Amino acid sequence: MDTAPNGGDERPRWLSDDEQRVWRAYRHATTLLEDHLDRQLQRDAGMPHIYYGLLVQLSQAPRRRMRMTELAKDAKITRSRLSHAVARLERSGWVRREDCPSDRRGQNAYLTDEGYEVLKRSAPGHVAAVRQAVFDRLSPEQVGQLGEIMRLMAEGLQPSDPDADLPWLR
Repeated sequence: MDTAPNGGDERPRWLSDDEQRVWRAYRHATTLLEDHLDRQLQRDAGMPHIYYGLLVQLSQAPRRRMRMTELAKDAKITRSRLSHAVARLERSGWVRREDCPSDRRGQNAYLTDEGYEVLKRSAPGHVAAVRQAVFDRLSPEQVGQLGEIMRLMAEGLQPSDPDADLPWLR
């Protein structure tokens, strides 16, 4: 590929050998980490990692409720995927949908008492899996470096255009 993504004549800035090595290590590690956490939560709590994340978000929201659009935005998933996930969580009795009192078109997701209890029971195993997979392998200095690196990456990736065409806004 000899042209820039924007169709111009600029040559791409290919990754150096060191950057390529780091990028591949990052991709490999994040894929393994997500798989590790997903398997742990499926085994111990009967839910995928993404559902656990939704329960956590709801548990931290005022009155354990969030607008579905905000939940999708925070989870970085499409509204359609969120709707499917919430339907599964509803069948388990862990989440309930409610009409939004301030907007007749909107809905809130509500974390039920049963869902909150499931989250409380599954949190210790999840934290142990995270600790074993990430923090127990790093020195305190490396933890600080990783935190700074992740903060910088997130800051640079945060959309600045409020009208950006992002899947979780659709």
